[in-house]
Formats: sequence, structure tokens, C-alpha cells
Amino acid sequence: MSASDTIKKILVSDIYVEVPVEQIGEQDSLRDVLGVDSLGFVELRVQLEEAFDIAISDDDFTPEHFASVASLTSLVESLKAAAATA
Repeated sequence: MSASDTIKKILVSDIYVEVPVEQIGEQDSLRDVLGVDSLGFVELRVQLEEAFDIAISDDDFTPEHFASVASLTSLVESLKAAAATA
């Protein structure tokens, strides 16, 4: 399963986004299109850390990184790559 598929699954099953997984677009705004609220973003951070075995620092916990599935996928992949070389 790709990182983006995993993120979509987390959004639906753990963050309770009411959009079916197959209808979530890579560029859909997590806040404006999918309705993720501030508490949802905190929970999403925790779920991503557990699912991908990464640590998302406060510096990376930004609206830019948590804007869409595509931006989250990019963040997760860069953190996984950094962890692999550490």
C-alpha cells in the first residue's frame, strides 16, 4: 500500500472524514474539502507517526505540510528517508 493510500485510510477510519477513500483527491484540502478540524490534525499527526514509524516535529507540524494528501505524502516520505539514513 502506498503512503498516500495509507493516509487516506487513516483519514477515513481514524479521523472520521465522511468522504469515501476512493473519492479523496490527492490535492483536496484536508480542512476545507474534507473537514478536518484542529483536533483532527493533532490526531492525524499521532496516527501518521504510528503508521509510518516516524516522528513529526513541531517544525514539520505546519499548515503547509498538512494541507492535502499530497503534501502529507511528501512529508512522510521525506521523514522516512531521513530516518533511513540516520
